[in-house]
Amino acid sequence: MLQERKARGFSGWGLLITLTVALFFFLAGLISSARAQEGWSALGWAIALAVDVFLLCGFIVVNPNEAKVVQLFGTYKGSLREMGFWWMNPLVSKRRISLRVRNFETPKLKVNDHDGNPIEIAAVVVWRVVDSAEAAFEVDDYENFVHVQSESALRNMATSHPYDAHQEGQMSLRANTAEIAAHLKTEIQDRLSKAGVEVLEARISHLAYAPEIASAMLRRQQASAVIAARQKIVEGAVGMVEMALQMLSANRVVQLDEERKAAMVSNLLVVLCSERDTHPVINTGSLYH
Repeated sequence: MLQERKARGFSGWGLLITLTVALFFFLAGLISSARAQEGWSALGWAIALAVDVFLLCGFIVVNPNEAKVVQLFGTYKGSLREMGFWWMNPLVSKRRISLRVRNFETPKLKVNDHDGNPIEIAAVVVWRVVDSAEAAFEVDDYENFVHVQSESALRNMATSHPYDAHQEGQMSLRANTAEIAAHLKTEIQDRLSKAGVEVLEARISHLAYAPEIASAMLRRQQASAVIAARQKIVEGAVGMVEMALQMLSANRVVQLDEERKAAMVSNLLVVLCSERDTHPVINTGSLYH
């Protein structure tokens, strides 16, 4: 693999002044020789003028966060990263590579998660070129390479994890956003390292069930939420009943046998766990009638 190396350039301002002055000098000599009808002298001045114009074609400008990849007859000569006005051999070809931080959002991809459920997923990838030689020569089009490989990594990551965790300790796309983002960044970076690209950040920007199963999965989530809420309610009700029995026994308010305790527990659980308001019934008889 080609690795980036520094290309040598000369400061352009001094050479610009020198070549400009020489241009007018050669032009004046050519005109003077032509008027004097000195053929060989005019030819020499013309050649010198052509060489000067050719050398004037070697000036390049390097902008901030930009690199110029330099080639001479197909051979990589290095990359010029220092911003400014430079002069290089006019025979070399120069390709501009942007080193700025860039980002793009993948299209919404429809894939199956780890459980086989169809989902829609998209991600935002922030990246930049760190090796201009690899970006220029190791892949055909490094920007398209970044887009395609990012989508491929996102698909692979989505199929490796479920949308929702159904087991304790299981990583899911919806719940473990930070871990999923780190996993996605690592997977994209592994694919793009050969293109001289560094991934700065990768995060999921869109995550949803596919439309054909969205309503069914919504009911499933609602059922899970209802079950969790009921579990909390029952746990609280049992604690309150236990506390009531302990306080009645400790304060000797009333002595209940096991059958009456069971009836009291049943009534309290009905009152505490019911979704509707209870209607009290006043007992006008004795404790047991």
